Amino acid sequence: MQGSPGALTVRAIMSTLKKSLIAIGLLVIAAVAFLAWSFRGPAGVYTTDETSGPHPKLAEPSAQTIPTVGIAKPVGWQPGEAPQATQGLVVTRFAEGLDHPRTMTVLPNGDVLTAQTNAPAGDRAGGGVVGFVAGLLFNQAGAGGPSPNTIVLLRDGVGKGTATQRFVMENPALDSPFGMVWRAGRLYVANHNGVVSWPFEPGQTSLRGTPTKLMDLPPAGMHWARNLALSPDGNRLYISVGSASNIADDGIEAERDRASIFEYDFVKHSVRQFAGGMRNPNGMDFNPHTGELWAVVNERDMLGPDLVPDYLSNVPLGAQYGWPWVYWKKNIDWRVQAPMPEYLMEYVRKPEYGLGAHVAPLGLAFARGGNIMGTRFADGAFVARHGSWNRRPLAGYDVVFVRFDDHGNVLPAPPAPVLTGFLTKDGKAHGRPTWVAFAKDGALLVSDDVGGVIWRVTAPGAQPAPAIVQIPDHVPPPQPPMGKMRIQENPDSVLNKPKG
Repeated sequence: MQGSPGALTVRAIMSTLKKSLIAIGLLVIAAVAFLAWSFRGPAGVYTTDETSGPHPKLAEPSAQTIPTVGIAKPVGWQPGEAPQATQGLVVTRFAEGLDHPRTMTVLPNGDVLTAQTNAPAGDRAGGGVVGFVAGLLFNQAGAGGPSPNTIVLLRDGVGKGTATQRFVMENPALDSPFGMVWRAGRLYVANHNGVVSWPFEPGQTSLRGTPTKLMDLPPAGMHWARNLALSPDGNRLYISVGSASNIADDGIEAERDRASIFEYDFVKHSVRQFAGGMRNPNGMDFNPHTGELWAVVNERDMLGPDLVPDYLSNVPLGAQYGWPWVYWKKNIDWRVQAPMPEYLMEYVRKPEYGLGAHVAPLGLAFARGGNIMGTRFADGAFVARHGSWNRRPLAGYDVVFVRFDDHGNVLPAPPAPVLTGFLTKDGKAHGRPTWVAFAKDGALLVSDDVGGVIWRVTAPGAQPAPAIVQIPDHVPPPQPPMGKMRIQENPDSVLNKPKG
């Protein structure tokens, strides 16, 4: 006797449910096995210092299908806790209780702007396997929430090194804001998809109205953050745009106008690509000795724990650093499917200074006149190394100082520690240093996006550093005046004789 139609339907539903639960269980088991395998990925052989400097050690590439995972679980800072400042420096809290503060800019009146931001909705890690894995781990690393899309103005109203006032500036046009500069009565902000500006005067505490768009930018992608830097004369704006993937995983056409730095000329109202082949350029600043633009760059992943060293380098007009085909001048990445441009190897530049493999440098600020960091930090650049997510042991999670000579040349020495202690002894993260900037009083400010803090670093008793005078550009001597020339025919010249 056959069952009723209702009973058959119930049995079919139960059978389907049972199969679905089995499939879900298998997926969970596979995910757990994957994570267990990932966390047991190969450990690095070289120290971070060994993959740093003008001539970093480059390990043999070991291509990975699935990246090694090494995440520092965020635990925050307890009251009274702070990073460890190197000998001779002290660190205090300038501001706390912030929501994922990333970049900073300091206004002429001393107000500090910090962008509370994160990746745009719907595109958190880009494409490819590495993007998929990175996306899964954003929440664990403290970077998986929605973007706050606000700029906070911090004001030290009493001059004691603490922000006594804060104003949260909101505007619907803020869309994963990152780089910020102030110029001639306007605040320029780099969203993930374009550069916009508002009328803004120092002392103002809100962003009102609809902004003016300066230029569009390719949106989102694995590297969504767009930074800004203003030339010392204020006439040119530099915009960094990272790649959409690790190594053009979705094809080279998807990387159009990415992995580059652009220059906008305020006088000519024109834009051009200034440099290319830089996987993810972030912090930018101008060398005070030479006036050159420098940048920190996050290099590629999934070639092993010791490849490829991230770097700090000068960026002259037309510079090409090889991504995705080449790294560190002469090393070809054979994983890249797109054909390499002809003669590329002949003009790819070698980076000036390695910062270590997978350390993720973000913030960059050269020491300048007026800073109160002491004579040990008179010539060089401060770099915030945000920290690795795909290396064992963990690397970065600190602020370092790269020494330069008094002619603006980087020195062959390992990075000197400035702030450490962002990691606990068992590998959890109190915070992650993100950006560096100088306050008006000369203190070094360090944003900590995971900890929600802006740290203030000084050398007690240090006098403000003297101003650095830029080395003048070499101007060739004027040509000597030329006398009058007279051309006279030579009748004896063989040129006048007919050919026999």
